[in-house]
Amino acid sequence: MPVPSEYIPIIVSVSGFLFALFIILGIVIYVRYGRKKQALIGKIRKDVERPGMSYTEAVSSQTGGGIQNRILGFLSSLGQKSASREEDRDYSKLRPVFLRAGIRRENALSIYWGAKWFFAISLPACLLIVKAIFPQILLTKIQFVAALTILALIGFYLPNLWLQIKIAKKKEAIFKGFPDALDLMVVCVEAGMGLDSAITRVANEMASTNKVLSEELTIYNLEMRAGKLRRDALKNLSMRCGVPEVDNLVTLLIQTDKFGTSISRSLKVYSDTMRVQRMQRAEEIAAKIPIKLLFPLIFFVFPSLFVAILGPAAINIYRVLIKGVLKN
Repeated sequence: MPVPSEYIPIIVSVSGFLFALFIILGIVIYVRYGRKKQALIGKIRKDVERPGMSYTEAVSSQTGGGIQNRILGFLSSLGQKSASREEDRDYSKLRPVFLRAGIRRENALSIYWGAKWFFAISLPACLLIVKAIFPQILLTKIQFVAALTILALIGFYLPNLWLQIKIAKKKEAIFKGFPDALDLMVVCVEAGMGLDSAITRVANEMASTNKVLSEELTIYNLEMRAGKLRRDALKNLSMRCGVPEVDNLVTLLIQTDKFGTSISRSLKVYSDTMRVQRMQRAEEIAAKIPIKLLFPLIFFVFPSLFVAILGPAAINIYRVLIKGVLKN
């Protein structure tokens, strides 16, 4: 049976769309597979090239590539004077912020101030360059000065915004992996392991699934090996994470160590509480979905449905009206 001629454009369009869709999906799958393969090869190559490197050194290394080192060195030299002036006043306040963001460089404060001054100078300089290239841009002196001031303020506080975003991402990663880590800790303690040994085992097991939490637990183990009191090491862990669930666990462990109660029973009770809280949070997120879907439905889905449903009827009405006008 021959295909009607009016259906040929639709068939060609659908076939072209499916063909392009399959090609794009194939490219995406191939690229993801290649990235995973290259990451695995790079990890094996690093382990082979540096067999004496410990896990802790691998976790704490944040050197990056050559270009990244040059950029960070430039920012460090730029902000070194400002950092030296503000070190006594601000470093004690900013150091917990850097640790919560996962930044453990010794020159983090100088890089931070260097980034502040760099963006505060470069953004107004870009506006001056644009003004010089395009003199036809009409701005009064007051508007031009106000724009330079606003850009300088934006550039100065841009590193603060970046730090807050990085801290939020780290907190989210720790919160997602914390219930699983707590369940593993409960299993290890109930199997007869000590608290420090259980935390070490959990850090090793979580290295492949949640690197951020594994790093923090590994640093805790290093502090314990260095001779720090468990109470102080736990407080440092809570300070670096900044997650309320970790704070509650640290308080629980400190009280358990102080009063000599059963660690396994306390961890089991807290693990059950965390499981209930995770379920309640999932239910809360699910309850918010209809409200969040309301505006996309109103502004994006409903108009397309109206066009698809009422469009042919409107076209037919228009044709009938045109024919009636022409007959009259």
